[in-house]
Amino acid sequence: MTPPPASLPIHGSLSESHRSVAVPAVGTAFGRRLFAFAGPGFLVAVGYMDPGNWATDIAGGSAFGYTLLSVILVSNLMAIVLQALSARLGIVAGLDLAQACRQHYSKPVSFGLWVLCEIAIIACDLAEVLGTAIALQLLFGLPLVYGVILTALDVFLILALQRYGFRKLEAFVVALLLIIAVCFAFELLLAQPSLAGILGGLVPTPQIVTDPAKLYIAIGILGATVMPHNLYLHSSIVQTRAHRRDEAGTREAVKLATIDSTVALGLAFFINAAILILAAATFHTAGRTDVADIADAHRLLAPMLGMGAASVVFAIALLASGQNSTVTGTLAGQIVMEGFLNIRLPVWQRRLITRGLAIIPAVIVVGAMGDAGATKLLVLSQVILSLQLPFAVVPLVMFTGDKRLMGRFASGRWLKVVAWAITVVIIGLNATLLWGML
Repeated sequence: MTPPPASLPIHGSLSESHRSVAVPAVGTAFGRRLFAFAGPGFLVAVGYMDPGNWATDIAGGSAFGYTLLSVILVSNLMAIVLQALSARLGIVAGLDLAQACRQHYSKPVSFGLWVLCEIAIIACDLAEVLGTAIALQLLFGLPLVYGVILTALDVFLILALQRYGFRKLEAFVVALLLIIAVCFAFELLLAQPSLAGILGGLVPTPQIVTDPAKLYIAIGILGATVMPHNLYLHSSIVQTRAHRRDEAGTREAVKLATIDSTVALGLAFFINAAILILAAATFHTAGRTDVADIADAHRLLAPMLGMGAASVVFAIALLASGQNSTVTGTLAGQIVMEGFLNIRLPVWQRRLITRGLAIIPAVIVVGAMGDAGATKLLVLSQVILSLQLPFAVVPLVMFTGDKRLMGRFASGRWLKVVAWAITVVIIGLNATLLWGML
């Protein structure tokens, strides 16, 4: 590993917000210190419940009942470990994952990783575009193509939020997360799912790997749950906390950031599981195993659950999900471009570039295939994300296990074993999918 060239200095990640959030001194009440660190985990958790998750979870629940709940559970446990490593890298090394790659890899390797990460961000943004457009269609009857084009304007939402500071941005995201959670708690009360079916679905079965149809949806769920750009995002936004930089302060910062992300991902698990459970209890149980379209799910919820509000609540949650993902997608894009290329663009330029690259294929597919093409494109975007995942996970696991970079905070033996086992599972599932597709 070589240090970065002198011409490419490493600046503070997300410099306009770097160390901008005050942290109470060590010795103050634990709750106050934890509250100061609460926030980054919830921004990361947004990516684990974006519209892409809705498409894969609805498809999996309607087609296979509760079976793929185990995939959501395992994916979430993987995410907890990987996000904890991401936070540790940012806090201890003072580098986000993109900066660490630029600092320690050759220019060709670093550039290649940047290209792959940009593809993942565009795929993620594609899901946000389609999710928001579908929600606008369900709520207001806006044609899907017009909704896709209208999503270009959400750049102004990001600009407005960032003016008020990072904590206000976090508060906005948490508020939308709570709206989504309340919406699905209401939906589950109406659906009255089988408790035995839920508990059985949390246990993995071999058929998930041996059945190509289940495997395709399972890898889509994995790609929608453990998202590559979130690893870059988390390693940056934990650096917004102005904690003490000595060993005790760093150790506590790592612990509190890990608690923050674990709690937030627990909420993400509830919402993801709720979407699949809702589809299983409402559609699969009634023999409607063909429901893989968000719009169809919305249309069928009211008559099948017996309350018109069910469809409206579903659409409101979808809109909140799309807007939340827009915020974190913008931040991730900014972090990746700055970290890999040392290029700083105004937020509105960066946002319009990414959104434009997502809108073009969305308009083409929706125009050519109609509304049904939107959900197929959503699921495909999540499979693309899963295929990009190893190129973010492998560097992360290597960096956090490197004592030269992390010192005494380098991953211990058991954490390394768990992290590399997760990496092998991710690579193995992707290889299996590619083999099946070929």
